[in-house]
Amino acid sequence: MPMGRPRAFDEDEAVRAAVGLFGGRAYDGVSVDDLVNHLGVHRNSLYKTFGSKRGLYLVALRRHLADDVGPLVDALAAAPDVATALRLMADADLGLLLLAAVDRAPADDEVATEVTSALAALDQAVAAALGVPADLASAITAAALGLRLRGDPEEAGAALARRLDPTT
Repeated sequence: MPMGRPRAFDEDEAVRAAVGLFGGRAYDGVSVDDLVNHLGVHRNSLYKTFGSKRGLYLVALRRHLADDVGPLVDALAAAPDVATALRLMADADLGLLLLAAVDRAPADDEVATEVTSALAALDQAVAAALGVPADLASAITAAALGLRLRGDPEEAGAALARRLDPTT
């Protein structure tokens, strides 16, 4: 006879919902009550499954990196030019990565390691696809992510692409 009650929620769905919640409001903008209400998970189940809010945050961040950033890295590795690379980064769902970089990474070494690894993977994909040195790839990635933060990636991205690749 099995011990305890069966889990009354879908862990995968809860983690996906947490990605959206943390990606939209950052770590400190999400309370445990928000998680319980938004994810449809009882407080005890949340703690039993993830240990803490931070535990769920780390699972959500890793899921975001695998499901959203990983495919972007693959697409960037095949980008034929700077304009395409910039467009791919502008269109990707990177909300949780960007918030993690500015919100949690400075205060949490485990988050910093995940963010640093993800950014390095983006840089490497850009370098490989465009045949540029690592420092230029890093600058392109930083510029693309900065364009997203400015809220106008299309026009500024096109100008940057023209400057970096006169054939566009």
